[in-house]
Amino acid sequence: MKTDIFKSITIGILLLISSYAWAQPEGWSLFAKTKFETKYNEKAAEYFLVPVFTPELKTMVGKEISLEGYYMPIDVEGNAYIILSKFPYSQCFFCGAAGPESIAEVTFKVKPTTKFESDQFIRIKGKVKLNETDLEHGNFLVTDAVLISK
Repeated sequence: MKTDIFKSITIGILLLISSYAWAQPEGWSLFAKTKFETKYNEKAAEYFLVPVFTPELKTMVGKEISLEGYYMPIDVEGNAYIILSKFPYSQCFFCGAAGPESIAEVTFKVKPTTKFESDQFIRIKGKVKLNETDLEHGNFLVTDAVLISK
C-alpha cells in the first residue's frame, strides 16, 4: 500500500514538473496565425510583405514563449542575434520554401558559449517582440532568450 502511494505521488510530481516545463505557449503556432499584406515601401522602392498581427499575438508581447527549430547560418555583425527557423535550411523562408512566419530573430540574454552548426535543432524560451516596420529585422523577435537544449 505504501508503494502505491509513493508511486502515485512520484507520478504526480513528474506530471507537475513536465507541465511547468512546457507552460510557455509554443511560438510557431502563434506566428502562423499572422496574415501578410503586400505594401510598397517608398524608402526601399520595393514591395514587402507587412504583417497583420492577431490580437492574440499582440497580447503575448513581453511574455515568455518557447520555440524549437533549426539554426540558420547568417552573417550578423557582432553575432548579436541568431535566426531560428521552423524548417531546415532546404525548406526555409530564405530559399522561398516557407513564409516569414516560420523564422524568428532570437537575441539571447547571455550569449551561449556553444557554436551552433547549420541546421542544428535547438530549443529556446524568451520574450515575444513584434516588428512591422523595421526592414533590418524580422517580424517575430524573441528577446532575453535562454537556450533550453541543443
